This record gives sequence, structure tokens and C-alpha cells, in this order.
Amino acid sequence: MEKRIGAIIIFIKDKENVHKMNDILSHHASIIICRQGIPIRDRGVNIISLVVEGTHDEISTLSGQLGRLEGVTAKALMAKE
Repeated sequence: MEKRIGAIIIFIKDKENVHKMNDILSHHASIIICRQGIPIRDRGVNIISLVVEGTHDEISTLSGQLGRLEGVTAKALMAKE
């Protein structure tokens, strides 16, 4: 399959599952190019943005695993090529 460039935005409202999220990110480290975290304290939410390069399946799998965690929302966007 062809590799694509994409982005995944992660919203974290419940810090209870952060260790699980980090385990998932570590497992998929080979497709992560960049990771940036932004705490928004007054709203009680943390946002992590990822720039990724992988197949459609790899990016979708990562986003899906993150989105299944309680208190975590993840959305993926892939560039058209």
C-alpha cells in the first residue's frame, strides 16, 4: 500500500487513560513524524496533534485505537495524493 501524510488530533478530557494512550502511541511510533501537546487548563482539556506518515490502514488503526479510550477523542485527516 502507498504511504500517505496525515494528521491526527487528540482531545483528552480524562487523564485516567493517558498511560494507555502513551502505550498506543509508542506502539505506532514508526509512523509518527511529529507530536505536539497543548494543555488548555481553563477548559480542562489537553490537545495532542500528531503528524503521521503511513498507509491508510496504519493511520486509521492508530486513530481508532485512540478514539476507543474513555475520555479521549481522536480524528484523523489524510492528504489526498
